[in-house]
Amino acid sequence: MLILQLYLFFGLIFHKVIWEVLKLRSAEKPVESASAKLKIIKSVKVAILLGIIVQIWFPDLPPIMSDPFWLRLAGVILFTLGLATAVTARFQLGDNWANIETGQVLRRQNVVESGIYGYVRHPIYTGDLLLLLGLELALNSWLVCGILLLTPVVTLKAMKEEQMLVEALPGYEQYCRRSKRFIPFIF
Repeated sequence: MLILQLYLFFGLIFHKVIWEVLKLRSAEKPVESASAKLKIIKSVKVAILLGIIVQIWFPDLPPIMSDPFWLRLAGVILFTLGLATAVTARFQLGDNWANIETGQVLRRQNVVESGIYGYVRHPIYTGDLLLLLGLELALNSWLVCGILLLTPVVTLKAMKEEQMLVEALPGYEQYCRRSKRFIPFIF
């Protein structure tokens, strides 16, 4: 169990470090306001991350199954797939990335259509949802239902983001016609 906990913990840390390093190395920094709403959103994100990190060390609360071997295995596979998808997509997006909280189009932003973005418009969202779903399954936790409830929220956020990009980024509307939102060839 300790190996599983360490794997999940360091996977989350790896994800966060990649985001922070790439944000620091970005040529154009997103404009961030000092609004109370933005501070609250960032605080909630940090609290959720800390909560998940604490949860890793207290698995099976509340437990789904008494013998969760196959559930944990499926969870590790989904976690790994989600982590790989999100990190790969973040590297491929490069300097075309802005924090989810800021909701903006950068001055030098381009439509990214190569790599995973050739198939899916929001692979980071997809990867992060898979990562969280897998984490909760690997921990044998009913909190997996919370991730399922998060999916419509992420979908609405993606749709709002797409509308903003269609209005501000030349070629994005055509890209939307050629690609799927979250799942290649399906949705």
